[in-house]
Amino acid sequence: MTYRNSIKRLAALAVSATLLISVCACGKPSGGTHNLTANLSRSQKETDIMQDTDFKWEYWGFTAMLLRECTAQDGGKENTLISPLSVMTALAMTANGAQGDTLKQMELALQGDMIALDSMEPLTSDRLNDCLGAYLDRLPHSDKAALSSANSIWLKDGALDVKQDFLQTNLNAYDAQIFSARFDEQTRNDINQWVSDKTDGRIENMLDDISPASVMYLINALTFDAEWQNIYREDQVYEGEFTDIDGHKQTVPMMCSEEMVYLDDGMATGFVKPYADGYRFVAMVPNEGVTLQEYVEKLPIFKLFPQLAEDDGETVLASLPKFSATYSVELNDALRAMGMTDAFDTQKADFSRMVDVVPGELYINRVLHKTAITVDERGTKAGAATAVEMRTKGALMRTVSLDRPFVYMIVDDVSNLPVFIGQVTHID
Repeated sequence: MTYRNSIKRLAALAVSATLLISVCACGKPSGGTHNLTANLSRSQKETDIMQDTDFKWEYWGFTAMLLRECTAQDGGKENTLISPLSVMTALAMTANGAQGDTLKQMELALQGDMIALDSMEPLTSDRLNDCLGAYLDRLPHSDKAALSSANSIWLKDGALDVKQDFLQTNLNAYDAQIFSARFDEQTRNDINQWVSDKTDGRIENMLDDISPASVMYLINALTFDAEWQNIYREDQVYEGEFTDIDGHKQTVPMMCSEEMVYLDDGMATGFVKPYADGYRFVAMVPNEGVTLQEYVEKLPIFKLFPQLAEDDGETVLASLPKFSATYSVELNDALRAMGMTDAFDTQKADFSRMVDVVPGELYINRVLHKTAITVDERGTKAGAATAVEMRTKGALMRTVSLDRPFVYMIVDDVSNLPVFIGQVTHID
């Protein structure tokens, strides 16, 4: 694709992560872990992202590109679920330590598909800190619709002399706690327990091991738990038929309801189903003759995003299958394909704003991302985790039935940005 060529040398960003910091089950660091943020205080900048339309488009552009690359890795036939919010947050924290071409690549990569549009304000790391930090702080959160995000930076004892400005910037923008630990088996257990705690047990065993060469993890953890505004009644659940990506038919529980917003972006039709407070479920099923892979490849965000900003629309009879999914992926290849190359290069990676090092001495070894979701009669529960491991060296009522592969997302009501986005190819 042309956008890949235009950002071929794009991003050296350490990607990232949604979860890490070593903590025991009680939520406090174990004996081998030390909290380094005790003497730091957070200074927040007031930013109204509602006035920054460019950031919203850039967020959508990053979302579309990341989904496209992740689904391409398995030929588009597997259930996929990513949290662009989690990955972007981890990348943004890492970018605060990058310099030179590595930083430029990261900033361009985080604009996703919007890189080709000269009309967009460049997404610098400083601007990203302002906009993304404000977005995270202002996401809706209530008893019936809760989204929680946590960030941290883990440092190996005695391995790096990390710059104070780098730590302070991530504390200010993302409320990131800083910990030092031995990076031994106990640290791995603490990290996995922390991730499990921060995702309400939805993401477990984030790390299988910690290599002796690993010196830092940058992390974000997300959990989402919300009831539908109108919970499905027993008589709204029936046995229906779902045709999977290979054309096989499955009998699955389907939930049927009348919703108030019908969507049509020219390639797919769909609906919006609101949660009790602050969020909505959005689903799009490709038109006949359009494959799911084609739809994801061309995801028409310029038509879809404006429709999500509308308060009402045409009534639609919507059918949604009950489903659950888990997803695990190493994002290295996807990020390289998006132009983020230098960050993984042992000769070119430049993280000199993080530590006094020469290019290549500190680099990203791997980026792990895990997600989980359950959608049923009452609502939705979801969690996401990403870890960046750094090393040295009317008339007729419209009808939309999700009875074949579809794309879905969870967006917030205020900014209409996707917190989660994925595709369903089969029902487990």
